Amino acid sequence: MSPTGRELVGQALRFQDPARAPRQLWYLPWAEIHYPDALHRIQETFPADIVSAPGFYRDPLPSRGCATGIGAYTDEFGCEFINIQEGVIGEVKHPRIRDWDNDAGAVRFPVEHFTMDREKINAWCASRDEFVVAGCCPRPFEQLQFLRGSADLYVDLMLRPESMLAFMRALHEFYCRLMEEWAKTEVDALTFMDDWGSQRSLLICPDLWRELFKPMYRDYIEIAHSAGKAIFMHSDGHILDIFPDLVELGLDAVNSQVFCMGVDNLAPFAGQITFWGEIDRQGILSQGMPGDAREAVRQVYRHLWKKGGCIAQCEFGPGARPETVEAVFSEWDAVAARSS
Repeated sequence: MSPTGRELVGQALRFQDPARAPRQLWYLPWAEIHYPDALHRIQETFPADIVSAPGFYRDPLPSRGCATGIGAYTDEFGCEFINIQEGVIGEVKHPRIRDWDNDAGAVRFPVEHFTMDREKINAWCASRDEFVVAGCCPRPFEQLQFLRGSADLYVDLMLRPESMLAFMRALHEFYCRLMEEWAKTEVDALTFMDDWGSQRSLLICPDLWRELFKPMYRDYIEIAHSAGKAIFMHSDGHILDIFPDLVELGLDAVNSQVFCMGVDNLAPFAGQITFWGEIDRQGILSQGMPGDAREAVRQVYRHLWKKGGCIAQCEFGPGARPETVEAVFSEWDAVAARSS
């Protein structure tokens, strides 16, 4: 009998030599718009082993509009995004917090998240064979940027006004409470995210990250592990400087741009953390051919697979070629067959 997705992911996280790398395709509505038939074929041929649980909220989250449609979208914190391309996510053009002392108090945290229906979530989890991650994803650094604006926030992080630090504490308490509520459900893992990297380095000084944000992540990880859950993190960009910290914190899996950092540079962490993808979407998936994708998978396998520790994940986003995306998953199955 073939292992379930839940079993495969558990074996990969514990380095227990799963029969193949568990799969997960990420895609934006852009792919549904431009390549609906190819997307459906990939999903049918390589079904996902990881799924996200719905919240079944009794009170709807207070967002407005479509996050990936052309025009304005307002998130549940009241941040307005402007989008000029259908199928992707827009940008905040008018931050809500112009002055921490005068504006931060007007920001309303979306308490509707706490109206999640735990009974329905648990029933949904019980009905699935896949590995289920929570339907919430704290993102403190990014949410601060949405509320304040990136350039001003970078200055604030250096000056550290007390009103900003107080808001950060309140935001963190909100996110911790949210993680604690999801940890009471039957999901297999919790998740959080923040995009920390530029193309070549961390966006802020690593020591500043360790002072202000590492303690937040430690709390999220402890909440998950105390409840017997795994915990996954996503971050775009070059984050090599904080990989030792993520391992030290006990993070189970990280979705990061391994080709941006250099797969060989990440090899020292193989066997200590699971690499939750990904294959280079800036170059290989958008400009490469299927053979390039296959070689990329083989490179990841050589450097990062340690009887597990890898999840076959990639993103079907703007510019990606469907035949190249498909080659990613077919090659992951092929390397498993060759090694068995």
